[in-house]
Amino acid sequence: MTSSDFDQFRPERPPRRKGKGRGRGRRGADDLMVPHVEVEHLDSRGYYGHPVVKPPPWEEEVAAYLVLGGVAGGSGLLAAGAQLTGRSVLRRNARLAGLGAAGAGALALVADLGRPERFLHMMRTFKVTSPMSVGSWILMGYSGLIGVAAAGEVDRMLGDRLPLGPLRPMLRALEGPAGLGAAVFGAPLAAYTAVLLGDTAMPTWNAMHRDLPFVFVSSASLAAGGLALVTTPAVEAGPARNLAVLGVIGDVAAMRFLESRMDPVAAEPLHHGKPGTLMRVAERLAVIGGVGALVSGGREGRVRRALAAVSGAALVAASACTRFGVFYAGIDSASDPRYTIEPQKRRLAARRAAGITDDSITG
Repeated sequence: MTSSDFDQFRPERPPRRKGKGRGRGRRGADDLMVPHVEVEHLDSRGYYGHPVVKPPPWEEEVAAYLVLGGVAGGSGLLAAGAQLTGRSVLRRNARLAGLGAAGAGALALVADLGRPERFLHMMRTFKVTSPMSVGSWILMGYSGLIGVAAAGEVDRMLGDRLPLGPLRPMLRALEGPAGLGAAVFGAPLAAYTAVLLGDTAMPTWNAMHRDLPFVFVSSASLAAGGLALVTTPAVEAGPARNLAVLGVIGDVAAMRFLESRMDPVAAEPLHHGKPGTLMRVAERLAVIGGVGALVSGGREGRVRRALAAVSGAALVAASACTRFGVFYAGIDSASDPRYTIEPQKRRLAARRAAGITDDSITG
């Protein structure tokens, strides 16, 4: 008879009856079988007290990638707006911020994968049903386009001293279209990680899959606007200020709406422990940063400039806390079987109450 690591969780077998007969072997086989357990008969302790789902082996690098992807996507949109309205300083700062965030996010993703070639392997195919595959191509497309736009900015900053030679006229011609192309990839880059989390079996992430993209897009808007407030003078920071304020309103409203549509048990990890602390800090920083961004508008001055920088830093920190809080909440929800079993039992009861009793779920 073979053994495994799971034998320690197997219930003790009743003692065998002495004697011979054909039924002896049958009873021995039945003793080794685990009885069928239906969802409504499970309690919150799960199966032998162990978690029902296994959390993904993701570390803080993935949470950092969630933050940086939002900053990159929002900065790409802000840079395109500055390009179309003739704000050269804001355009330059947003392009450089977008490239820096995308590059740092790619490094965080590669660090989580363990070996750089694993990221290259993801680029060999394109699978529209896989958020990871689609997201990898979105990241590559955005990085390439924002890289071309940022290269033009760096070349101007250095007085046309980059060793481009005959490629400089080509860069000048491609810079504008590349900046607008990066904006096309910016919104998907900010939102696809929400789809990636919601596509998993983690109870809290899965319960928020319908509304989490709106939270992440709003979070990206306030982060990109906040970063631009830190780096850009007030005379050109008007669009960044507006984007940041709209992001704050959207972030707070979308998060409240998201929680109202979640199962109350699945939403609990968002309010307890480290995730709960991060989410509360995120909301307070977002409100403080949004108010500060509004007050800092107007004529340039040292006080207003300092207020804009502090407000922008608070907004970036709020976005980071939101995404780290959501990340940790999903991981924590996998450790307790209650977060999986109780929402399942309620969904099962709701289907049966609606008269659905003949499908593979309720049958």
